[in-house]
Amino acid sequence: MAETKPTATVKPTTSVQVKKSSNAISLLAPLVCIIAGYLIWRFVLGNPNNFTKPGTGWFWPDHDGPKGKLYKMYLGGIIVPILIGCFLTVVTFVFERFLTISKATGSGSNADFIRKVQYHLANKNIEAALAECDKQRGSVGNVMKAGLHRYRDMISNTELSTDQKVMAIQKEVEEATSLELPMLEKNLVFLSTIASVATLLGLLGTVLGMIRSFSNLGDDSGGSNAATQLSVGISEALYNTALGIGTSAVSIIMYNVFTTKIDGITYGIDESGFTLTQSFASLYK
Repeated sequence: MAETKPTATVKPTTSVQVKKSSNAISLLAPLVCIIAGYLIWRFVLGNPNNFTKPGTGWFWPDHDGPKGKLYKMYLGGIIVPILIGCFLTVVTFVFERFLTISKATGSGSNADFIRKVQYHLANKNIEAALAECDKQRGSVGNVMKAGLHRYRDMISNTELSTDQKVMAIQKEVEEATSLELPMLEKNLVFLSTIASVATLLGLLGTVLGMIRSFSNLGDDSGGSNAATQLSVGISEALYNTALGIGTSAVSIIMYNVFTTKIDGITYGIDESGFTLTQSFASLYK
């Protein structure tokens, strides 16, 4: 009588191989966006031609008299370029996550795909089920394909019990899932972080602007234009709040959109694993 071998001794490397991309680009992107935010603030909004009283200096020229409402944003202070950089970071990772998650969703409905695989498995047509995985692609298709390869191997295996075979299929699905899910959730931390930080940065910029406005009001010694200067200063400071709240709102909305899509993919992956194990347990007792 043949000796029963542990599942681990007959298990090959998982058929799903996901390339691990370096985190260097993800960490570099926010820095590049902050630098781009400064360049926009300094050389686009802060172009001397946009002011009636251009200032001097390179890093932070003291311009005054903006010729348009948009250029008043420059007078909001040094927090403005950081907020612009945060907004650019949000746009960058929204675009990157959109491409990644769209690819992971697959070429069709995951529910229809799983029903087709169930039909082929019920007819013991493994090759047709694998062909459906090649058509579907995406995370659910990749996980299902990995499980189907193990499913096919277990059919011809005579050394393991049915329960051990089902566990082997389940473990293959779990390992394939562990390779897929991190790629879906990658970089979402930037969106969640900016959603919290952008509003605080906006408030910080507003407070700094208010301090500067009241300081100038005190230096004016109660002159006739004191109220005008104060109202202008407060208006400029509030640009920080508007930028911070706007950036935070976009970040929160897109974070929720992506997490909802990921939850749908995760549900499809769980359903595919359940389909494989239940099908094998019922057909190959």
